Order: sequence, then C-alpha cells, then structure tokens
Amino acid sequence: MLQTFLTGLREGLEAALVVGILITFMVRSGHRDRLPALWSGVAIAIALSLGFGAVLHFTSANMTFEAREAFGGILSIVAVGFVTWMVFWMKKASATIKGELEDKMQVALEFGAIAIALAAFLAVGREGLETAMFLYPTFQAQGAGAGPAIGAVLGILTAVVIGGLIYRGAVHLNLQIFFKVTGAALIVIAAGVLAYGIHDLQEAAILPGLNNLAIDLQWYDATSIYGALMKGIFNFAPQMTVLEVTAYLLYLIPTMTLFLLPARSASGVESVDSKKPVDSEELVQGSGDQVVRTRPAMPRLENSKLASADGVRSS
Repeated sequence: MLQTFLTGLREGLEAALVVGILITFMVRSGHRDRLPALWSGVAIAIALSLGFGAVLHFTSANMTFEAREAFGGILSIVAVGFVTWMVFWMKKASATIKGELEDKMQVALEFGAIAIALAAFLAVGREGLETAMFLYPTFQAQGAGAGPAIGAVLGILTAVVIGGLIYRGAVHLNLQIFFKVTGAALIVIAAGVLAYGIHDLQEAAILPGLNNLAIDLQWYDATSIYGALMKGIFNFAPQMTVLEVTAYLLYLIPTMTLFLLPARSASGVESVDSKKPVDSEELVQGSGDQVVRTRPAMPRLENSKLASADGVRSS
C-alpha cells in the first residue's frame, strides 16, 4: 500500500502541477473562455490512463501461467525504465517545465480549441500512462487484496488536494526537496519491481536460476508486521534468487548515486535547482526561467593602477 501511495502521490502531483501551470497561463493571458477545452483534454487523458490500466489487467488475466509471468516480467522491466527516465527528467526539467508548457499552449491557442485539448491531453496523458504502467507490476508484486489499489487512489487524491491548494496559494511546497525525497523512494520501489520482474521471467523459464537462491529465510514470517513493511517498502521476499538480488543491487546503487549527485547544466556549471529551492508557487505562478549560478568575475585593474601599486611596494 505504501509503494502505490507514494507512486500515486508523486505522479499525481506532477500532473496537478502541469494542470495548474496551464490554467494559470490561460487565465492570465485572457483566455478563460478556452478552459473547457483544456479540461476536456485532461479528462480524455485520465480516461485513457484508466483504460490502459484495465487493458493491462484483463489481458494478463486471460493468459496461461507462463505467458502471464513473461508478460508481467517484461512489463516490469519496461516500467522501471520509464520511471527511471521520469525521475531524472523531472530533476533536470523542474526549473524550465513552466516555460516549455506555456510555449506549447501559446502555439495551441493560435489553432483553436482542439489544439488546446490536444496540448493538455499530451501533457497530462504522459503522466497517466507512466503511472498505469508502473502501478501494474507493483500491484502484481504486492499480491492480492485491495490495499495496493486503495494506496494508489489515496495517493492520487492527496496529490489533487495539494495541487489545488498550491494553485490557490494556500500551500507553499519546496518542490526540490519533495521531488528529491519521492524520487529516491521511487528508485527504491523500482529496484524491487525490477527484482520481481526478473523472478517472473525465471518462472516463465525465460531466465535461468529459479532454484539458485541467494536468500532463503525459513524462519521469516512474510505475514507479520515487519514482513509486510519489508514487502511494502523494499519488495523483500524470504526467498530471492541470485539473479534477483544481483539485478536489485546493480540497479539501486548506481541509479541512486547518480540521482543524488548535484544537477549540472550543459556547460558544466552547477544549476540553480541544486542550490536554490524551487517553491511550488514560483513554479506555477512565477517566470519558470532557469537561472545558472556562476562564480563572479574578479575586477580587472588597469595597467596604470598596477604600475602605481608596484611603485608603492618598491618604495
């Protein structure tokens, strides 16, 4: 439940911030009458995301055991790739996303309501599809029960409430800290999803080593409180193969290290997002321009002043 809550919260808040930026731009540019077109694009994106999740669920439900395990394993690996890209993309683009969205919406305004709906659909739909793709293997890893689904719904609803409060100016959130903490949490979750996907592929006989166990804790109670916490946070199981543990560590250690390193611009100069906190109100209401901090240049002394200084020292 905790895994799906964090996933829903992170992805939901990204989508809520995108919608808030678009609404603010439309209102401030005097195009409030075009908001229905924007909301229609958002609604279509949400419906598509739900439909995509339903397709994944019902497709796998009608497969044989081996086919279902292969499908889940491949989808888990693809989902880990998507969420990893998303985490690093948001780390890099958080300072410039507002300007990019406004530029796209400005172009859409020139083409009419359909283009506005399409721009909103593409902006929100990407987040929705990523969420559906990542939640599916997470649901499978967490097992049966309504807990994972409830966690995802609560996370998304919490994100919607926070996004609305940010738009109204009632809440100020340090997005740099938020995205760093939730990004690190998603990397941990993704490592568990990757290990689960490897296990699925082993059960489908696509990968070897199903009986070559690296962890075999006979005394471990997976139904206990600590077992549920370890499963919910790290996707830890009392029996894990050598290939699962290897994939988990080879993904988690370098990915987390790269993610926690300070962001740098293309010129190699440390970017503002690694030093200056990005406030939620600034992202939604501010300019959104990226600022690069450089070391201030030392003042240059004229030759005459240097000569006079040398004369004083010689005397």
